[in-house]
Amino acid sequence: MPTDSRLPRVLHALLHLDQNEDPITSEMIGKMLNTNPSLVRRLMAGLREAGFVSSTKGHGGGWYLEKPLTEISLAEVYEALGSPQLFALGQSGDAPSCLLARSADEATQKALEASRATFQAELAGVMVADLVRPHVETIKKYRQNKEA
Repeated sequence: MPTDSRLPRVLHALLHLDQNEDPITSEMIGKMLNTNPSLVRRLMAGLREAGFVSSTKGHGGGWYLEKPLTEISLAEVYEALGSPQLFALGQSGDAPSCLLARSADEATQKALEASRATFQAELAGVMVADLVRPHVETIKKYRQNKEA
């Protein structure tokens, strides 16, 4: 079963946008994420609709932040991506008139809803800017070495 990696990929792109003064093209983000620019544009469209990013066209154009990462929670990014399904589990639906099948489906659905609520609560407590904090010193050293 394929996994949905949109959330970590978009977070990665947002962190890079925050670290760059100039806009970043879809092509550049695509190279960072090892994917093609058209997929980047589709991913970023939801973030644009949420007011997190904007883009400019033409020479020197690309994606840039509209809102500081200190004001964007991981839960908001998840929602901007359409709240992707967390698990492949779901109701069976093969015997909807059977009380035992309905009972099994209800138990599964209840657990899935609790898992989703826990996941979203965890994401809500983390701002995108928090993701870079453990790496601030390493980034500073990298920039210093790059400038030298």
